[in-house]
Amino acid sequence: MTQAAAAAAATDTTGMGYLETTRSRFLTVWLPLSVFLFVLLFPFYWMVITTLKPNEELLSRDGNPFWVISPTLAHIKKLLFDTAYPDWLWNTMLVSVVSTALSLICSVLAAYAIERLRFRGARYFGMAIFLAYLVPPSILFIPLATMVYTLGLFDTRLALILTYPTFLIPFCTWLLMGYFKTIPRELEECARIDGATRFGAMVRIIFPVAVPGILSAGIFAFTLSWNEFIYALVFMSSAEQKTVPVGVVSELIRGDIFFWGQLMAGALLGSVPVAIVYSFFVEYYVTGLTGSVKG
Repeated sequence: MTQAAAAAAATDTTGMGYLETTRSRFLTVWLPLSVFLFVLLFPFYWMVITTLKPNEELLSRDGNPFWVISPTLAHIKKLLFDTAYPDWLWNTMLVSVVSTALSLICSVLAAYAIERLRFRGARYFGMAIFLAYLVPPSILFIPLATMVYTLGLFDTRLALILTYPTFLIPFCTWLLMGYFKTIPRELEECARIDGATRFGAMVRIIFPVAVPGILSAGIFAFTLSWNEFIYALVFMSSAEQKTVPVGVVSELIRGDIFFWGQLMAGALLGSVPVAIVYSFFVEYYVTGLTGSVKG
């Protein structure tokens, strides 16, 4: 072994030596992770303790703001039985699921056509879709509001179901284009040689391989539609038709009075479905982001 090779081997074996001591591990691993977890989880902790605090503790200046002395479920009970929160939750779930499904169908076909079919201008179509995603909703809702009023869809869930794809389809298409690009073309060509049609190869070969990317796009689309605020605020007026982000803010704040217990309970319960979706599909989510299909 030459001196250069020996030096390289010594460098490789000692490259992570700075993590061997307890102090170095604490400063480089555990301390950054602890800070990250604190910043990430503290808002949820604050929502939980505010939800469980009775009004006496919430309004008291002598109590501990970071702990609950006498926990109660009165805020959750009042939110579920004395407000229209169950209707808001159902509206949000229905609109999110349907709009996500419609957007995924259109996005999968569009991304496949742009990346897998060789036609003139495919690159410019992809760039146009990406630029469409960059248009802020605060500009789009003005012409969309005119269309919603003209079609008589104002204050209906259908208004949100039809308008949400305007920002979900560009995003999902752009995300799936990158994933379809990682799928080897040889898979499709072999299926075509064996007698499969273009549609058959797409459905039986490409789509099953692209399931992680499709699920990843679906999770993103579901999250975006679940948290959407501007369209739901403009297109919905009656309390029963509102979604969770709009209903919690507009119905649980009266003038300058904030019902903090119910507000935090609504925010906490509203974040549970998204957390469940991410926990069940986290493996597909990571795979879809990394595009781990290898040729």
